[in-house]
Amino acid sequence: MKLFLTGQIRDLDRATLEEEHIASVELMDRAADALTSHLFKHLTPSLRCLILAGPGNNGGDALAVAIRLIKRGQPVTVLLCTFGKPMSADARIQLDRLRVLAAPTIKIWASEPPDQSSFDLMVDGLFGSGLNRPLTGQFAEVVQWINLQNKPIYSIDVPSGLFGENNASNDADSIVRNSHCICLEMPRIACLLPENETYVRSWDAVSIGLSKQVLETTESPYHLTEKEDIQTLLKQRSTFVHKGQMGRILMIAGSEGMAGAAILSARGALRSGCGLLTVATESVCLPSIQSAVAEAMCKTFQAESFVSDEMMHAFTAVGIGPGLGCTPTKKKAFAQLLKHKPQRLLLDADALNMLAEDPVLLQLLPHGSILTPHPGEFDRLSQSKPTSGYERLQTARAFAAKYQVYVVLKGAYTACILPDGNVHFNSTGNPGMATGGSGDVLSGIIVSLLGQGYSQTEACQLGCYLHGLAADLALETQSVESLLAGDIPSMLGSAFHYLRSNH
Repeated sequence: MKLFLTGQIRDLDRATLEEEHIASVELMDRAADALTSHLFKHLTPSLRCLILAGPGNNGGDALAVAIRLIKRGQPVTVLLCTFGKPMSADARIQLDRLRVLAAPTIKIWASEPPDQSSFDLMVDGLFGSGLNRPLTGQFAEVVQWINLQNKPIYSIDVPSGLFGENNASNDADSIVRNSHCICLEMPRIACLLPENETYVRSWDAVSIGLSKQVLETTESPYHLTEKEDIQTLLKQRSTFVHKGQMGRILMIAGSEGMAGAAILSARGALRSGCGLLTVATESVCLPSIQSAVAEAMCKTFQAESFVSDEMMHAFTAVGIGPGLGCTPTKKKAFAQLLKHKPQRLLLDADALNMLAEDPVLLQLLPHGSILTPHPGEFDRLSQSKPTSGYERLQTARAFAAKYQVYVVLKGAYTACILPDGNVHFNSTGNPGMATGGSGDVLSGIIVSLLGQGYSQTEACQLGCYLHGLAADLALETQSVESLLAGDIPSMLGSAFHYLRSNH
């Protein structure tokens, strides 16, 4: 699914109107139909709805929803919050329609807010994603009042007061909080960023009938990876395939006290389908790894080199970093590895830490390498101090372009950032993955796919999706509190089955 910037969304609306030769109020009616259908999934007939409508088209959407709810018999009160601002033409049309239908249900926000005992939930239609400055005055007061009510909030498009993308300069006290957001056509980028979790409790996207041709031909660097996207990437195995054709993977991982990281990455790699896996590690880790992962071959690395020049050419993909440690000797061996310029290389954990400690090593990074940092690791790597997730995302895009690498910025909605600036947000996963070792499993999955012949873009997208999906499926027997990183590899088989199904 493509994601678009706020300015592009206005253009998409306009292009749809021109292509279909319809009035803008007709598109608003389509949106209201979709919004109302979605709201009815959360309503019971007796729930009393307070619908707050602002002066613009977001308010027009809210008024159109009110009309449909009233026609279905839902108890509705509409609270107009215009404060002397002129209403948009389409919002005015919807208000006139509402007055004909049920004028007594319309109230004007006065000095005294409504009694909270008079409604059970709120529909927030004050402002959409087109804002470019913080709410002030009476509009900010309305938002602050909304946030004091202990009632469910359903926001149209975005929580009122939230900008569509970068909110670093926004006023946190003037944004609707804890909202279930019903996004029009697709989520706004702000809904996918960690700093906005306070405002966007959850979200769903509803189709409002924008032109498919316009959506397909309008360019955007932002995408949300969904099941249908991933299903097209999956390779089918030949009947006569053998282990040597399914990828020969080298994972350089583990050190004293950190054998578990090597074990988790190895299990992730093997459960993702690689044919042969070799784990290069410290001698102290060998017994643990060989007993825990019988299918993996193991070797110890030398003081000045992780593997010999001859061995390096035997592998179709190389991963390095989980639990490796950052000793001076390992830094030398790491630099030597980079000088070999392996074409399919993944760097995680301590490999990223060594890059951050010695930026000269960045110049040795082979083009096409995959880096899998969490936010703190990326900030150290890029020597940046972003004030928001959006700023970090833009820094990561510039970093990927500068070094021609792939950056997998881990977290909720993990962002796979390509050297050409494209960003693919992942749509699977849950908070139970916030536990030690989850990232090691992801490294194993991605390097396994890389070694099997998937491109870097495909390995990043498919790897992140499988990783999150396996964790989601694990919640059938686990909880977000009890989920362990070791549960994820064991559910990868179910994740592959899910992707190959049509359900």
